[in-house]
Formats: sequence, C-alpha cells, structure tokens
Amino acid sequence: MFSRKLTISIVAGVAAVAVVGCSSGAVSATSSASPAASSSPAASSSSSGGGGSNARSGPAAGGSSGTVSSVSTSGFTLTTSAGQKVTVKEASSTTYQKGTSPASASAITAGEPVLVLGTVNSTTITATQVTVQPAGSEGSAASTAAGVVPFQQGAPATSKTVGQIPADYTQGSGTLASGTTANKATEAALAAYPGGVVDRVVELSKGDYEVHYIGVNWPHHIFVNQDFKVIGAND
Repeated sequence: MFSRKLTISIVAGVAAVAVVGCSSGAVSATSSASPAASSSPAASSSSSGGGGSNARSGPAAGGSSGTVSSVSTSGFTLTTSAGQKVTVKEASSTTYQKGTSPASASAITAGEPVLVLGTVNSTTITATQVTVQPAGSEGSAASTAAGVVPFQQGAPATSKTVGQIPADYTQGSGTLASGTTANKATEAALAAYPGGVVDRVVELSKGDYEVHYIGVNWPHHIFVNQDFKVIGAND
C-alpha cells in the first residue's frame, strides 16, 4: 500500500511540473511577441524621473481621461481607453463642468467620458477639476492613431521615439509644474495619447514640458512645447 501511494505521488508531481512548464512557455511566447516596453505603473513612475529620492516620486499635478466605471459617495473610478483603472477622489473644492458649462457632482454617472485633473499618486487622483463629456472624448480611436501601447506585465523592453525631443531634455532635469500650466500640458498630452495617467509635468530649461506617463507600456514621456502643443514622445 505504501509503495502504491508513493508511486501515485511521484506521478502527480511529474504531471504538475509538466503543467507549470507548459504555462511558462505560453507566457514566454506571449511576451516575446509583444513590442511593448517592460514597465508597471509604479515602476515607470519612479524609474524615469531621476530616482526615488527625487521629489517627483511623490504626488504631483497631472490627470487622466476615460469612461466612468463606478460611482461612490467619495468619488468614482474610471477606465482609460487602454484599460487602465484609475481611482478618483473628490473633495469639497473639486469643480465640475459638462462640456464647457458649469455642472455638479451629479453629472458624473457610469458610462460617461470624463477628463480628470488634480494631484496624482500612482493611479489615484485627488480631483481639482472634473469635466464630463470633454471635447474630443472619442478615446480609443485617438489612442489607436497615436500608437499608445497598453500596459502588459512582463513584455520585453523596446525603444521608440516619435516627433521631436527637446535638446535640453535629460531624465531628472527640470522643475515640477503646477496649477494652470500643469493642467494645460496634461490636457494636451491626454488628447494626443489617451490611455494612461499623467503623474507629473516637468518644465524644462528652455520652456518646453516633459509630461510623464504611466499605466501604459508606451509612451512614458510626452513632450509639449510652450504653446501647449505635443511635439514628440518616447519610452
């Protein structure tokens, strides 16, 4: 009896190893086929701004856009066109508009497209302004045209640059932007590359802006000029 139990155990163990091996092979095949860069929202937030000791590792001005997926008494959640889930916290100071007209928090309902600006900490935004049905809110079509690569865990790294990268840009350079300046740069970046979360805006030495992007595998840096027009992007 003991010998039979031992034999069964060994067979079961071998089968388990075979299943794990097959699963690992499937993951490897999927990963190698993807052109996306290897990154997670948290990793990209700290790896592209000069390191964790940099002030940019903390909450900063930014925002996101997408479709409201659920509403609670303290805020709501949205899903971006690239599938990123974002938690939005509302406060007594949060302002609302629907299109270009003033509105209230009651305008936020499931299924509505929204643009959220505020203080960003990873994929949580404490909202200062929420716009329901913002202009140009057809997110997924714009995302496809802009070439946004949705986040995929474990995908191999790749290098991709489009447009113009400011000559004075180096990772970790510049100063954090806030207020209207950060809002305008954030809106420009989200209009050109919807699907992720802007977790900080950095003003470069010659007046252009680097908008740092998380929640997608590409792009992680979007560059906006002094007229708040997107001029380039890279990983």
